[in-house]
This record gives sequence, C-alpha cells and structure tokens, in this order.
Amino acid sequence: MRKVVVYELISLDGVAENPDQFITEWDDVMQAQLNRMIATQDDVVLGRRSYEEWARFWPTSDVQPFADFINGVDKHVVTSRPLDPPWSHATPVSGEPAEVVRRLRIEPGRDIGIHASLSVARSLLTAGVVTNLHLVVAPTVVGGGHLLLAGLPPMRLTLRESTTSPSGYLILDFDVAARSDELATVLPGADR
Repeated sequence: MRKVVVYELISLDGVAENPDQFITEWDDVMQAQLNRMIATQDDVVLGRRSYEEWARFWPTSDVQPFADFINGVDKHVVTSRPLDPPWSHATPVSGEPAEVVRRLRIEPGRDIGIHASLSVARSLLTAGVVTNLHLVVAPTVVGGGHLLLAGLPPMRLTLRESTTSPSGYLILDFDVAARSDELATVLPGADR
C-alpha cells in the first residue's frame, strides 16, 4: 500500500501557518531532503486554502525543483466548490480527507504527499492514515498561530532520521508507528 507523507515547516513552538515568517533561510541540506521526498510522490492532497494560494504562485514560479514537481503532479483538492483559479492536474474531491486518501492508497502509484494544508494534515493524522511525518523545525519561537499538532489524539512516532542543517534548522523524519486508536489501548489514560 502507498505511503502517505506529511511535510510541514514549523517553528520551534509548533506554529505551522505562514512559514515565511520563520523559515528565513533555505540551505542545501534542507533542499536535498525536500528533493528526496518529492522524488517519491506522484499524488498530492491539498486543502482549499492552500490550493488557492499555491495556484496563484506555483504555475509561474521558477523555484526548482518544487515548481516542476507541484505543477506536474496530480493534485487532489478537498473542496465542495469548483477550483478557481484553474491549475493543471488539479481535481476537486469531496468528502473527508481520510476517505480521499484511503481511496488513493489502494490505487497504483507512488507516495501521496500532504504539503502545507494544515487542516488536511491534522485530519489525516487524527484518522491514522499518515505513514510518515517530515518536519523542518525553525530555530524560532513565533509566539502564536495555528499549531500543527495541537488537539491531536495520542500517537506514537518513530524517529527515522534527524539532521541539523547548516542554517540551524532541525530536519526530522518520523514513521507514524501507531494510530491514535491503537495507542489508546497501550497508554493508560490516553482515552481521557
């Protein structure tokens, strides 16, 4: 079955919205990690807001190799409205994000990527369908904003790799080893 890979840029205090505020440098180590990850993906699931922002930026961007990747990959946008502006290889899909991903996972293909789209990432983590979590943690405390992991049920992560980039960013690669409902039977009081 295909992997479901969440990739997020977060601050040290867990804020994941507006990463341009705290990701102020991008070095070769960070780029190499992103390149390795996107090379394994042929589908991406986006939320409506991320789609609208990205559809205005990426089609004309020369930020490589992500521009070629995101413009060419099949994009499944969780929304009940028509997509505006239009973007090549983008399809609106209705329903819960977890159901969309479960359908994609049984189709042939490579990894399924979740980039930005915080509400989609949180929904998929809560539903237990994420297999890998990649985080780029900035050495910055933002002090407020939408947190990636706030409100999630208990889950077990297994650290596969950790790297500190030359710019001081921590790059973490986790396997999501146990879904929240499985972990509740392992950790006393986890269901409270």
